[in-house]
Amino acid sequence: MLPRRTAWLGVCLLGSSLLSLGAWAQDACKPVYLTFDTGHMGVAPLVADVLKRQHVLVTFFAANEATQEGDGSLGEHWAPWWRARAAEGHAFASHTWSHTYWRADATAVQSPAFRVRPSAGPREGQTFTLSAAGYCAEIARSADRLQQITGKKPLPLFRAPGGKTSPALLAAAKSCGWAHVGWSPAGFLGDELPSERVSNAALLQQALQRIRSGDILLAHLGIWSRKDPWAPAVLEPLIVGLKQKGFCFRTLDAHPDYSRWIAQQR
Repeated sequence: MLPRRTAWLGVCLLGSSLLSLGAWAQDACKPVYLTFDTGHMGVAPLVADVLKRQHVLVTFFAANEATQEGDGSLGEHWAPWWRARAAEGHAFASHTWSHTYWRADATAVQSPAFRVRPSAGPREGQTFTLSAAGYCAEIARSADRLQQITGKKPLPLFRAPGGKTSPALLAAAKSCGWAHVGWSPAGFLGDELPSERVSNAALLQQALQRIRSGDILLAHLGIWSRKDPWAPAVLEPLIVGLKQKGFCFRTLDAHPDYSRWIAQQR
């Protein structure tokens, strides 16, 4: 039988080794960055259930889009849902307030301005010119509303609807404190595609084959046009499959392309 002090030292060393092994395993995992843009929000509760069950944190890009309930996705109906996600530790960022698509740079004016078309809000479907300051306000309004609802400061990031931008728009947004986040080629998870043409099974198989370490993944909280919803049917097996392949999930504040920018803005 080992002397008590020797046994105690052995336990300490074993504990230290296990802690080191745990830290090494965490560092050795292949990070991916799962992000969700708002949509009709019909699958939002089911998405939240999967993320909680799988202990996965994501980054939500929010706009005040039309929902199945008739309220906006950043309206009072959905405020408790956003608060719950903040309490779980998820990250948030702007998707513009009115889901405002960039269409073109406005070249007939001296200062930067953009032709845009919102897909939500009072000017839905209209094309008009928005100044750089106006576009920055679109980004900030969504971020401000998220902070008001959740009490958590969103990341100084945004995603342009459809990922549509120009160098001038990116420069204008960055000058007022917002860096743009797109997604990786393999990170387009296909939930916007028609289910009659691309099945959930095919999308799952493609994602598991193509996703690589460091990829930013894109999905939505409900797509009006897809008849066979991607989430949660694909979401949970995708998460499980990626974990089995050695991937881990991180929010965008840990992404090497954005972590320094985020730290500078805080």
